[in-house]
Amino acid sequence: MTFARPLVGLTPRNLVRELVAGVTLIAIAIPLNIGYAQIAGLPATAGLYALIVPTVVYALTVSSRQLVASPDAAAAALVASSIGGLAVAGSADYLTLALAQAILCGVMFLLLAVFKLGFLANFLSKPILVGFVGGLALDILVSQIAKMLGIKIDSGGEFVDKVVGLVGGLENINAYSIAISLGSVVVLLVGKRFLGAVPWALVVLVLSTVLVVSLGLADNGVDVLGEVPAGAPSLTWPVIDWSMWLALIPSAMALTLVTTAEGLLVSRAYGEKRGYPTSPNRDLFAFGLGNIASGMSGSFAVGSSTSRTAAMDQAGSRTQLPSLVLAVGTLLLLLFGTALLADIPSPAIGAIVGVAILPLLGIKDFIGLWRADRFEFAIGAVCFLVTLFIGSIPGILVAFVLALVNLAKRAANPAIDVLASSGEPSESLLDEAPKGAVTAPGVVVIRLAAPLFFANGSVFADAAKKAVTRADDAGNGPVRNLVIDMEAVTDIDVTGAESFETLLGWLETRQIELSFSRVRPEARRRLVELELLGDRRTFDTNRDAIASLVKGDA
Repeated sequence: MTFARPLVGLTPRNLVRELVAGVTLIAIAIPLNIGYAQIAGLPATAGLYALIVPTVVYALTVSSRQLVASPDAAAAALVASSIGGLAVAGSADYLTLALAQAILCGVMFLLLAVFKLGFLANFLSKPILVGFVGGLALDILVSQIAKMLGIKIDSGGEFVDKVVGLVGGLENINAYSIAISLGSVVVLLVGKRFLGAVPWALVVLVLSTVLVVSLGLADNGVDVLGEVPAGAPSLTWPVIDWSMWLALIPSAMALTLVTTAEGLLVSRAYGEKRGYPTSPNRDLFAFGLGNIASGMSGSFAVGSSTSRTAAMDQAGSRTQLPSLVLAVGTLLLLLFGTALLADIPSPAIGAIVGVAILPLLGIKDFIGLWRADRFEFAIGAVCFLVTLFIGSIPGILVAFVLALVNLAKRAANPAIDVLASSGEPSESLLDEAPKGAVTAPGVVVIRLAAPLFFANGSVFADAAKKAVTRADDAGNGPVRNLVIDMEAVTDIDVTGAESFETLLGWLETRQIELSFSRVRPEARRRLVELELLGDRRTFDTNRDAIASLVKGDA
């Protein structure tokens, strides 16, 4: 017997394991979401409400059996940086804008799903994501350090203002807050190192709260969470001017794209790892419904949680049942247990969030980029600095521009080789040192490993001329035939065709005949449409071309 969708994969044999994983998820998600709500400048209930209706809606519609949806640190920072300039953090207008932003994200996710535009997130390459998320993470970390030291700063301000506020407030640090923070960090790091399955974040919250209550530390300057309103989330709709809806669109786009890039990647990775199919468009649709549900139930933008998904995978979960258990557990807490949350010390929350976002700084990733590709490292560094010092929205815009620059840079420098008679490259035409390679007496075969279009058309024409000139200068006899291996050429645009015509004119002045080999059907159609094929010979393989041309020249 198996359960029908949406709990596909659930059987009586793994039911207990999935329920236990759900309890573990409750222990992980509740303290983190309280912290993320504070990062976003929202009340604790906004983080908890995200674990109820949005979580259920997402779990019932997503194709992934394991991906956990929830606000995360990057999303919280984006919310704070984008809405902070439109309303005062903590005000009713601020919360209303956060709800509207989540709904806009939901609509954008639905549009991506309907029009199958998820590929747009592919423009957020690893260097861009590392830099963008790293900048957000460092901005968050400064706020959490201030919280751990008992220093009050404007968490919605600019990064430089936060650092100045932190440094200026060092004379007001609270010794009890530091003690709670250090103890929390030690428990979190050491506990994870030796007993990773234990929900140490919950342990830290419980122990620190007991300590604050028993010693009366709230009266000695230790900041606590305060009263959390009891009750289930209610359906609502943000009422704001159209101008404010328009002002929220850029930040909603940034949230949507970042979540799409990370969410689809994680969904596919776990599907492949555990052997079940996933549907990117269905996942986007689930994100859309989840975010609309979030905005209509008093919460903020929902994304994918890589850390919680990994935790559920390690716990043996292979279904969405833990997410449903999380929703029920959070609802029960809001109905009957909010009094337990009032005395949670803010330094402990800061320590939990700070430890959780440390990996998001991307230090190892930056080191890897430096070793692998300096240009990619530069892209990540620029995104990091722009996001940190200018803002998240400029950061995402710069990220897209750099992605296009990187794409154009690579497209403008494709692999162009002279092929030996065996069909293997004998030299790269982008090398500086001329070797004068020929494929066979009087014949040069070159291969372009990319579509021929505006970015590389002139590069290809120059490379072809260089191949012929090198061969002539090498003293192996004049070149009479140039063959272009078209196996990797999938398309030709008008600008590429114009470069081709320039090459044809140059070849005609040298009485060199042009031929094609291994032409793809779509490329052949373009050659005909652009009047480049004419009566020129085409060959099924390079070997046929070489044999025929050498025989003809003889």
